[in-house]
Amino acid sequence: MLVIVGASGKLGFATLTSLLDHQLLASSQIAVTSSSTSGSSKLQPFTSQGVTLHNANWDDPIPHWTSVFKNADAIFLISSARIQKDFHDASPGHGREADHFKALEGAKAAGVKHVYYTSLAFANPSKSCVMTAHERTEAYLAEHWAGHFTIIREGLYSESWPLYFGHWDLQSDRNRSEVITAGGGKISWTSIADLGLANALILAAPRDEWKGRTVYLSQKQALSLAEVAKVVSEAKASEVAFREVSRDEHEHFYVKERGMDEGLVTW
Repeated sequence: MLVIVGASGKLGFATLTSLLDHQLLASSQIAVTSSSTSGSSKLQPFTSQGVTLHNANWDDPIPHWTSVFKNADAIFLISSARIQKDFHDASPGHGREADHFKALEGAKAAGVKHVYYTSLAFANPSKSCVMTAHERTEAYLAEHWAGHFTIIREGLYSESWPLYFGHWDLQSDRNRSEVITAGGGKISWTSIADLGLANALILAAPRDEWKGRTVYLSQKQALSLAEVAKVVSEAKASEVAFREVSRDEHEHFYVKERGMDEGLVTW
């Protein structure tokens, strides 16, 4: 039995869809978790096919996670989306990794044999605070799971480009003519659907095939933010200039002038 943690989210839903659409795993061998009524409703078409649904959220105690993972030999642990926990340099064990640790302790108590964890396809070690919780979770797996894990470093979603392109707002930034960021290097964007299929192929393979391995999932083409600016300019039929600035200028602009949360901007 495989349990997908967070199956109603974008990546989990795409992975579950690929597993069933391509007949990689039988529905009776899959269980999923959702933390909301809307998420459970979204998963209803799959539960009607035989997928087991459990209600679980990151605030649930370890014994609840243990009950969710009962009879599972493997879990697909999609990283917590509660990014606010990482803000302002969260100390070890207090960022998103705390959510992961709780689920992993529950999995250990339930007798789970293998963990697939969705990390992020950044450098290791990384200068980005976005990676901190992932690095801590990877280290936890290395210490406590004796190689019985697979780290899947997911490429940045193509659909997430606005976040990295100056926190672009698809509604209010229609007339925005310039984007500034502290850095403009190339990014390899990968669609959620493609990542879902790649995840599904890994999950359906024999456990030993990916045991103890770290996998990067990303397409080969990469675009700089200046190139992204050209794509956006063409799409909206008006020029959007890109300018690279210092970190201090970046933080001042988005916090003081755009009114954004300092924790998010400095994350």
